[in-house]
Amino acid sequence: QTALFNFTSLLLVILLLICTCAYVHQLFPAILDRNKTGITGIFWKCARIGERLSPYMSLCCGFMAISIFLGM
Repeated sequence: QTALFNFTSLLLVILLLICTCAYVHQLFPAILDRNKTGITGIFWKCARIGERLSPYMSLCCGFMAISIFLGM
């Protein structure tokens, strides 16, 4: 199955996208700041979500890791 049809895999892909965008924005802010609109604006929005909700994102990463480890 692809990640689009499995809900757990879809959540994992979204979580990894948000974390990756926040990390890239921390290292190279100019790359995401110049693309705030259009289809590439999704990455800028994911970076904002990752930066502003970082404690909750880390909890989500922990819960996802535990659920994958336990095989749920």
